[in-house]
Amino acid sequence: MLEAVDLECVRGDRPLFSHLSFRLKPGELMHVTGVNGSGKTTLLRTLCGLTHAAAGEVRWNGSTIQELGDDYRSQLAYVGHSNGIQGELTAEENLRAAACLSAATETTRIPETLERVGLAPYRHFPSKVLSQGQKRRLALTRLAILRKSLWILDEPLSALDVNSVVLMTEILMEHLARDGMIIMTSHQEIGVETKIMLQLKLD
Repeated sequence: MLEAVDLECVRGDRPLFSHLSFRLKPGELMHVTGVNGSGKTTLLRTLCGLTHAAAGEVRWNGSTIQELGDDYRSQLAYVGHSNGIQGELTAEENLRAAACLSAATETTRIPETLERVGLAPYRHFPSKVLSQGQKRRLALTRLAILRKSLWILDEPLSALDVNSVVLMTEILMEHLARDGMIIMTSHQEIGVETKIMLQLKLD
């Protein structure tokens, strides 16, 4: 379970939000919305441990993420605005590198996963020559390969065409069906069918 307790975040001298608390359980998705500058990305980075909160705690299964350190990060997959792709590596090499860094053992699934997301024809191309939509698909494909418990996604559907949005929505639903957890921002409607979808709006 992921839990935020009385979180407060600031940017410079400006408070973004305070006294923010919630719980996210297996199989649940939280959709974070709000106007630009309301602190959505800051919240996600705080939940990842990349940004420190001014006050409050983030807990994973009852312990703070600072106490858990790598044990927490090993359960987490984060895709931010930047795709985190190495341009000189091919699509397949990017996935194998991510799997290696995460000690994932299911590298045999990489070819079939690339096929599923429509990147198999480009698997040996340097990633820098891919379109923005293809790069975004590649970044999100890491999620299916690594099988982390908690996915934290910042505008994951941006730059994707309609068919790619449908495909990625299916991947999100599959993760939830395996009792995975998702926190995501999106300006688009989310077509994910799940037992529980929590809505969090930042002002």
